[in-house]
Amino acid sequence: MPHPEEDLLAILKKKGVDFTASLPCEKIKTLLEMVARTFRHLPLTREEEGVGICAGAALAGRRPAMFVQSSGIGNMINALLSLTAFYELPLALFISRRGFYKEKIEAQFPMGQKLPAILAGAGITYSKLNTRNDIGSVERELQEVFAKNRIHAFLMSPEVWEGSECESIKVDAGSKMHDESKKADPASCIGHPLPRPTLTRYDIIKIIAPYLEGKAVVSNLGWPSKELYNIKHQPSNFYMLGSMGMATPIGLGISLTSSKEVVVIDGDGSLLMNPGTLATAAYAAPKNLTIIAIDNGAYGSTGNQPTLTGACVDLEAVAQGFGFKKTIRVWSAEQINEAMKKPQEGPTFVHVLAVPGNKDVSNIPLNHLEIKKLVENFLRS
Repeated sequence: MPHPEEDLLAILKKKGVDFTASLPCEKIKTLLEMVARTFRHLPLTREEEGVGICAGAALAGRRPAMFVQSSGIGNMINALLSLTAFYELPLALFISRRGFYKEKIEAQFPMGQKLPAILAGAGITYSKLNTRNDIGSVERELQEVFAKNRIHAFLMSPEVWEGSECESIKVDAGSKMHDESKKADPASCIGHPLPRPTLTRYDIIKIIAPYLEGKAVVSNLGWPSKELYNIKHQPSNFYMLGSMGMATPIGLGISLTSSKEVVVIDGDGSLLMNPGTLATAAYAAPKNLTIIAIDNGAYGSTGNQPTLTGACVDLEAVAQGFGFKKTIRVWSAEQINEAMKKPQEGPTFVHVLAVPGNKDVSNIPLNHLEIKKLVENFLRS
């Protein structure tokens, strides 16, 4: 019976891997859950930080491995070359390769298809795991990684996991954040007990939809954009199809160069990837910008893996710390309506607590260029 995840982890243990870090990808959801249960493991907010953390672990004598998806390589290539490769440190990269095998998200194609050439141009060796029969080759390459202190990337096709009988576990994302009786371990971080919400992201978008009329709206990628399209499609909506972490930066750019009112529908996982943008937004202080941070304590588009807002991160406090003068936290329909009704002179940060979950809605029937053209026409009118 096929258990490719177990086969891969057995090789990692055999070759002495003893420190792992990851960002989520729906295609390797079960693998990541098993990695977290098997090894010392650290969930990341951005791929580049993982390179630095693994470099430190390697300096301390550990044998690190990172698990990311192909799009994340673009966020880490400089650190890989100027830190890991430059100091001749070992790092095994296990990359969920997107954009070629039964891929449904077009934004995954550019990076996924060019990844081998990018790695080759960077001088990073790689091998392709196209089926579970290729897993055995990992042992030989891992031996080289740690014997010769080098980087090697394993490009893992989604086909590797097809038919696997390893079972995924149910992730109770967000429960820690929304239960006042449960706090983060004080030895690890400061917990921020928050009220327990009852609304999903879809419920929240339905409530705010009337207030989005005629405004430029930048929506976080994946399910948030699909839900927004299903509830309140308008030509001024910029639906993100890729580039996680870029919703607030895009909205900030629009607000600084347009007189239109701008609303960003962002998420906790996305904001944790580029929190520094909140500092830039607070400094630039565009009056026409509202950021609605729907915080469900989960990476909703990749399988509801928990984010760090479920343990020790208070996004409203983060925004305040970066300099936002106007922030508000809401979690009920009444509070959300009240916040949206108030005339706002931004920048404003609205922290909306939510429960994890995605609404089963259809895909957006527009391609990326159609989305761009509609938004361009709106902004330039």
